[in-house]
Amino acid sequence: MKRDDLIASAPLPRPDDFSTNLEQTQESIEPARKPDLRNLSRAQQLADQLMAALQNVPEGDLVAEIVENAVKLLRDRTNRGDVKLINKAFKEIRYALKIFAPYRNVRKVSMFGSARTPESSPDYQQASDFARQMVKVGWMVITGAGGGIMAAGHGGAGAGPSFGLAIRLPHEQAANPYIAQDRKLINFKYFFTRKLLFVRSASALALFPGGFGTLDEGFEVLTLVQTGKSVPMPIVLVDHPGGSYWTDWKKYVEENLLGRGLISASDLSLFKVTDSNAEAIREIKHFYSNYHSVRTVRDELVIRLQRKPTAAQLQQINDQFRDLTDGSPFRLRGALPAEADEPALAQLCRLVFAFNHKDHGRLRKLIDFLNDLPAGT
Repeated sequence: MKRDDLIASAPLPRPDDFSTNLEQTQESIEPARKPDLRNLSRAQQLADQLMAALQNVPEGDLVAEIVENAVKLLRDRTNRGDVKLINKAFKEIRYALKIFAPYRNVRKVSMFGSARTPESSPDYQQASDFARQMVKVGWMVITGAGGGIMAAGHGGAGAGPSFGLAIRLPHEQAANPYIAQDRKLINFKYFFTRKLLFVRSASALALFPGGFGTLDEGFEVLTLVQTGKSVPMPIVLVDHPGGSYWTDWKKYVEENLLGRGLISASDLSLFKVTDSNAEAIREIKHFYSNYHSVRTVRDELVIRLQRKPTAAQLQQINDQFRDLTDGSPFRLRGALPAEADEPALAQLCRLVFAFNHKDHGRLRKLIDFLNDLPAGT
């Protein structure tokens, strides 16, 4: 293992010195140092040579852009605190992507919930059973590596099909024993890099009762899906049998957000509240029963499907969901040339249309409609 990988996966130091987190919590007023222009010019020449050589390497054009922007930090006289933030965030993302890469063909569910939930709580037991059942149907589990609901998720799933995304805090630093020694434990300094991996690497999200962090994560994910900054995915809010945490939350959303016109009625389709693990898992599995994935190609949205709709079903789609388009019809076709970089998906049918890119709650309803279509004859 390389040196930076060892550092990223090493146990966290105790205590964490708050001063080392200063560049995360506020802007630094440290003045930038003026570079020696001769040294800067020489560095730019070497960078130009490196960027030219990278053009002959797969994905080298993009890595060259990273190099170019890194050198621009010197040209812009960026102060050291800001450079440290960029550097550490980049290293965290690079290492995390490396750990996730071997498992990209396996669907994963990200689990959120309180670190304070005791093992005796029915919420803990519900989360543990949920993770266990998701692994049984072939999924992997991502959670925060701490205690409470996070430990329940890892305990139910086991270390093998689990990822732990730990956050460095002055307290609650120790990873739970289920994931502590696993290579898929990743330590993050920044919440924003950690959140990126929670959502980007998941095909579904499950939230259990929790505090500020859980609600923050839940609202952020809903915002990402509602605005199209994240691909559509099932979001289940799971309580223990008879629990009222999420039903109370939903009542607040309906009365204070929908009731005041701050969200659309169709936005309520973006999530499901339940106190049944069986129902939560059925919701996740049903979401992928026909729908496979989505991709934007130029001005059109491409929905990849496992079953091709019949001509009659396509007419139903055009009749019921024309409001999602610019007025042009939905149409069926095979893989688009722009999708040549995903040959493993070439056999899937495509539903292609000019999406208005704003009604993502209605888009979720279209996906539900597609999943409910009976197999054509």
